[in-house]
Amino acid sequence: MPEISMIVPVYNVEQYLPAALDSLRAQTCPDWEAILVDDGSTDHSAAMCDQLARQHHCRVIHQKNGGLGAARNTGIEAARGDYLVFLDSDDFLSPDTL
Repeated sequence: MPEISMIVPVYNVEQYLPAALDSLRAQTCPDWEAILVDDGSTDHSAAMCDQLARQHHCRVIHQKNGGLGAARNTGIEAARGDYLVFLDSDDFLSPDTL
């Protein structure tokens, strides 16, 4: 089981999502998982989640739009790590964040 679960709520952020996931992959801590929660995106974000998850070894959960809180709660329920980190899908982490 991973030590850290990174939860990324996703809603209509296709232009920002690749940079956010690149920042996850650049983490110096090796023991983590990423959970992308597509919250009913109406742009190409859902398809990008599926494609990027294969490249970045993330899990994707697709759900009907329920808002940021609902997406985070879905991620929390799916998390396997001892610790939780939340990353907004239009943001990024510095490599030593974890």
